Amino acid sequence: MTTSADESSPPEPRALLETALFEIKRIIAGQDAMLERVLVCLLAGGHLLIEGVPGLAKTLTIKTTAQVLGGSFQRIQFTPDLVPSDLVGTRVYRPGAGTFETELGPVFCNFLLADEINRAPAKVQSALLEVMQEKQVTIAQTTHPVPDPFLVMATQNPIESEGTYPLPEAQVDRFMLKILVDYPEHDEELTIVQRSLSSAPELRRIVELEQLRALQSAVVAVYVDPGLISYTVDLATATRRPGKHGLGEIGEYVSFGASPRGPISLVQAARALAFIRGRDYVAIGDVQTLAKDALRHRLVLSYQALAEEMSADRILDAVIAAVPRPELELRRAETAA
Repeated sequence: MTTSADESSPPEPRALLETALFEIKRIIAGQDAMLERVLVCLLAGGHLLIEGVPGLAKTLTIKTTAQVLGGSFQRIQFTPDLVPSDLVGTRVYRPGAGTFETELGPVFCNFLLADEINRAPAKVQSALLEVMQEKQVTIAQTTHPVPDPFLVMATQNPIESEGTYPLPEAQVDRFMLKILVDYPEHDEELTIVQRSLSSAPELRRIVELEQLRALQSAVVAVYVDPGLISYTVDLATATRRPGKHGLGEIGEYVSFGASPRGPISLVQAARALAFIRGRDYVAIGDVQTLAKDALRHRLVLSYQALAEEMSADRILDAVIAAVPRPELELRRAETAA
């Protein structure tokens, strides 16, 4: 006896992601690039930093994504009076039992929203270093792993300086991508205003945690040409030694170039983007689409750049234009017999 494929077969990964995006867009109008980057970081196992002025649905996007993709969700509103234990947890003395117990903090979830992360001082931001890199927290010499998958999505407001603290370089470097969110187009904003006049629809959970882990495993199988890997390293190297790539004019603007996490993040993110777009190989367009997102926050600009209002994106535009594109022979990775 045979069963119908439509009834018994699980949905294809591409169809599953399209359904999840459609469900998210029932709440979020526009911001397609931001939604795509959220999925990229989720599938690649990275973390995402979103920067934009207030009112651009940064927080709503992350919360909606967590609802549609399943898993546990926690939101931390960063404020100047936070202490590290408010994030990771602490040891609590129980007088009745005469013992200490560990109270785990809100970072123990699948999706962590660090809202306005630059409103907390450096010691609080640094409390996320271990959990973002190692996916674990150490409290009183005991290591506690966070749930799998684990994704930190942080937001920050670039236009306010009062009561804010710059993120430490080590903290910023642990974000796979940093995206800049701009104002919506007229038609998109019109849709946003119209939707505000009625109650929000009930969201469906489209992807379960087991399916999400399977999608992450499928991304690992996407083929990356060695020439593309070399190209990402060349991009990072050009930010460190611009003179050797014919970019001597930007050398005075960069104090420190992209760290090795830059090309690593770029390759992993490009692989996830190719998967989302329905390919089993990475194209040069995938890398160039994400190059600024993966590298902009890893450049330490000089005082000269700040004085002349030279942005990291302008520097990266020059780098991308100067570094030769690789000649690729697109082919699938050979599998062992």
